[in-house]
Amino acid sequence: MRVLITGSKGMLGKELVEFLAPSYDLFGLDLPEFDLTIETVARKAISSFLPNIVIHAAAYTDVDKSESEPDKVYKANVISTRNVASAAREVGAKLFFISTDYVFDGEKTTPYVESDKPAPLGVYAKTKFEGEMAVAEACEGLGYVIIRSSWLFGPHGKNFVRKIIELAKKHNKLRVVNDQAGSPTYTLDLAKAIEKLFELTVRGIVHICNSGECSWWRFTKEILKYAGLERVEVEPITTEELGRPAPRPKYSVLSTRKFERLTQFRMPPWPVALKHYLKREGLLAKPR
Repeated sequence: MRVLITGSKGMLGKELVEFLAPSYDLFGLDLPEFDLTIETVARKAISSFLPNIVIHAAAYTDVDKSESEPDKVYKANVISTRNVASAAREVGAKLFFISTDYVFDGEKTTPYVESDKPAPLGVYAKTKFEGEMAVAEACEGLGYVIIRSSWLFGPHGKNFVRKIIELAKKHNKLRVVNDQAGSPTYTLDLAKAIEKLFELTVRGIVHICNSGECSWWRFTKEILKYAGLERVEVEPITTEELGRPAPRPKYSVLSTRKFERLTQFRMPPWPVALKHYLKREGLLAKPR
């Protein structure tokens, strides 16, 4: 089976490449060699490789910076997605599009299911939802899966876990938001979950994230505990106090029941995933 991955140098893309490479004929696309906002570039790259599966993981993901660069974000998250989806359709490839929990406004208090109506708040969120619509339109009648996940962390690129550890080594006190809830998701677990959908006839939206939920504050406390940095005080603050440019959903926990029903597999709890990641990175504290 031939698998093409866009955004192959990014946090999830690189994880997918490393995990899938031993089992599949693999090809990765990323900037600067491949600018997928140019239709001819996307078409030529995909038609040359003739993949059976395309995983579109490329995206502009800086949520706050997106607010000041809406045109750039639109090109990266909507135009490139439309180009990749159209090119995948032309070669008959099944498309997996990586989307986000941020397509929801956070007004619910129970986990979001795939049929819940999106109501994105900021530029990043709105463009990811437009990307979803572009996939559904371009691949209508063909195989496609829109995968929504949340709060990704992994060894490739910037992530919340590494940032917290770096800050904790420099400061005795951290201030972290405690009024946003989500499900931290380890990129390796997500990569494994995506592969489980390859051979299935599933079509449409599927939510995939590590099980359980927490606030950023509780996530931070667990990170510090496992990393042996519990001496650092963590002050809970509100989103308003943090004062970030982009609005964020207060509650964006995703229900994974559909994924579990399809695959007969349950994602590991996020604290377990966090421990596995820290061990992989050599950051897990030794038991006392």
